[in-house]
Amino acid sequence: MTRDNIIGLVLIAVVLFGYSIWMAPSEEERLEARRIQDSIAEARRTLAEAETPAKPPTAQHPASPAADLLLETPAADTIDLDSLQRGRLAERMGYFSAAALGEADFIVLENEALRLQISKRGGHIFSAGLKDYKTFDGRPLLLFTGEHEQFAFNFFSGNRNISTRELYFTPYLNGRPFTGGRETMVSGDSRMEFTMRAYSDLHTPEQPSYIEYAYGIPGQGHMLDFDVSFIGTRDAIAANTTFLNLDWQAKLPRQEKNRENEQNNTTVYYKYLHDEVSRIRPTRDGSERLTTSVQWISFKQQFFSSVLISEDGFTNADIASITAPEGETGFLKSLTASINLAYDARSNNVYPMRWYLGPNSYNKMSAYNLELERQIPLGWSFFLMSWINRFAVIPIFNFLDGYNLNYGIIILILTLLLKIVLLPVAYKTYLSQAKMRLLKPEIEELGKKFPKKEDAMKKQQATMSLYKKAGVNPMSGCIPMLLQLPILLALFRFFPASIELRQEAFLWADDLSSYDSILDLPFTIPFYGDHVSLFTLLMAASMVLYTHMNSQMMASSSQMPGMKTMMYFMPIMLLGIFNNFASGLSYYYFLANVITFGQMFLFRKVIDEDALHAKIEENKKKPVKKSKWQKRMEELAKQQEAQKKKRKK
Repeated sequence: MTRDNIIGLVLIAVVLFGYSIWMAPSEEERLEARRIQDSIAEARRTLAEAETPAKPPTAQHPASPAADLLLETPAADTIDLDSLQRGRLAERMGYFSAAALGEADFIVLENEALRLQISKRGGHIFSAGLKDYKTFDGRPLLLFTGEHEQFAFNFFSGNRNISTRELYFTPYLNGRPFTGGRETMVSGDSRMEFTMRAYSDLHTPEQPSYIEYAYGIPGQGHMLDFDVSFIGTRDAIAANTTFLNLDWQAKLPRQEKNRENEQNNTTVYYKYLHDEVSRIRPTRDGSERLTTSVQWISFKQQFFSSVLISEDGFTNADIASITAPEGETGFLKSLTASINLAYDARSNNVYPMRWYLGPNSYNKMSAYNLELERQIPLGWSFFLMSWINRFAVIPIFNFLDGYNLNYGIIILILTLLLKIVLLPVAYKTYLSQAKMRLLKPEIEELGKKFPKKEDAMKKQQATMSLYKKAGVNPMSGCIPMLLQLPILLALFRFFPASIELRQEAFLWADDLSSYDSILDLPFTIPFYGDHVSLFTLLMAASMVLYTHMNSQMMASSSQMPGMKTMMYFMPIMLLGIFNNFASGLSYYYFLANVITFGQMFLFRKVIDEDALHAKIEENKKKPVKKSKWQKRMEELAKQQEAQKKKRKK
């Protein structure tokens, strides 16, 4: 050990010894600590009684865990502690002991679309109700309730881990102390500024120190401003704090008739600040760590979402989705988000945010330019599907909706319009099928001419030569059908995701966004379900009829007998799949098949098959022009044939 090392160690020992003498408590401090220690039992008992939560509001619908809405508020519990008990409370709550005492009460804020219940304990939104919507059984629709939701900031104060859910907040309305009743409302073009503050023990009028939740509520709409501020907390929160943790959890209640389908559409969505929208896969439990800045995080259900939006971006977050146990039929999933926000201990910290608490409506969500609409499954993974829905189906649907028609009629008109647009494609498909049907006898003759398997290539060449001479393209019937496929897939996405169809009745269906049932079975049939959907039966029956008609008109090959069986088996498979799907979707496919029948009969009347056959015969007599590509292929085939002959010699 060198001399410099010895001198360094001696200096360190001197510093530590001096620091311990300087920080040693005085005699008065020792006596005070002993006095507090002697009263610890009594203080704990008093605090336990003070922190006992009030009983939850009485629910009108005991069977539903989400129905404990905004019916009653718990009675206020006034806490009165002496100096000893307050000292013990300060030891447990750091510099926020004063905010740990208060009234367990609620304040109801309303606009034309929302009814929010704000809790003084925690300062957060205890429950969020949507006025314009009901659950499938007619109850008030709540996105979440405080009994099954948690929203709190966590940090260290006085070497104690503090959560804002334990703090009592003081309410202010439009900048003044809120002294009114328990409810207040804003409507029209007006705006409400409602603030909740939790003061630290260091707060003075000259040097404010508090945590603030500021809610900006417009008279209309589902978007709220939500600013979180930590003002003058430099000494109240640990000086080495660089991040604040926001813990957001919710146990989402069931809203729709088809719980399984709703559950499969419930998950956590998120959007990175400069990237696309993503999600946790909704059909299985999972978790993800978001390591870069996140613009918004959403707890999304089938038709409604609670979205927390950051104007500056969350630093990072951990999210998770866990499916509710089978016994909890009133709930869907538990969704969690542990969010970190950068914190500067040397200055005030303000986090501008927003809440979107509302329906998954494309028009409403897209208006905010935040890509919130990407939560609606419109086929975003395939650009053609999303384009068809966004630029064709949705505008037409909205236009027809403006006439206040029944949604069953709107689907009918929409189907007719789509069929009219696709009429040229359908005509070309039918014309190709007619030509193939006329050539069917000659193709069967070729089959007899080349019956052996080793002659399959010769048979194929002869068949293609026949098509070429007759002027028939065998692919001309397939290409138009492929062009229609993106439209079919787009509508397959659109109808189950359209909130406009939610709880809209048509004929025997009471909800076009869910399955229709004409018979509820006392048991469950595997792959089918526990009910009978009439729209699905009609769709399957129309598909069987269409398959039969199409097979009669097509030039089906006897070499593929299994294909015909498969075509008839397909409607049976779809019968089991679509039985639990949106009745609006089955209704659309049924209408599309019926309209297709009409088109086929119309084309049969318009197309003169005798004249078509005569034209085919004329084409056979004309010399066949060979393309450059075809000539090259023939030359290549001749060269290969010549090489084979040389090898044999």
